[in-house]
Amino acid sequence: MLAFITSGDNVPFFAALLLMLLIGAVEAVGLGGGAVLGDGIDADADLDGQASLLNWLNVGKLPLLMLIVVFLFSFGLVGLILQQLIAGIFGRPGPWWLSVPLAVATALPFTRLFGRVVAKILPTDETTAVSRETLVGRLAVIVTGKAEVGSAAQARVRDAHGQTHYVMIEPDDVGEVFDEGSSVIIVRHAGARFFAIHNVSASLRDL
Repeated sequence: MLAFITSGDNVPFFAALLLMLLIGAVEAVGLGGGAVLGDGIDADADLDGQASLLNWLNVGKLPLLMLIVVFLFSFGLVGLILQQLIAGIFGRPGPWWLSVPLAVATALPFTRLFGRVVAKILPTDETTAVSRETLVGRLAVIVTGKAEVGSAAQARVRDAHGQTHYVMIEPDDVGEVFDEGSSVIIVRHAGARFFAIHNVSASLRDL
């Protein structure tokens, strides 16, 4: 068993499970701020050629980070089970360059299955998918970095359901700069990137 655990060919699978635990620990203590766990933006908006696969994997029905956690769990668990089977037959785990692709191919259906189960467990307001277009016209607050033309910063915005999304925003006007804490109004989007103007109205503030 020690030889199996310390085998270099099993590192990708143990690393996947460790990363899954680290993500869970970060979210548990609130360091992640829900930046991605709360993001349920509809994946169909700008991924036309990949929409079928993404929908099959429940992207848009499940927060992206949660889906990543589910995949890491599936990949790590499936990979170790596969390696254990190979070790039982041949006396040692299979080479990583062979076992990793096999584990990925096997983990995808499990990710879809587990993702559906998790999506049913999560509260409804965490899994409401919205189109990016519906965020246009809404207030946002810059939370990380400084936004300049050509250099986006992360901002927090709430959709019509009250669900929080974290998006990348640039000023819509040349010469404008948004510092952290700036209140802005989203005026348009291009792909996953949004463009905004300063919110100059004291009556409009992010809650």
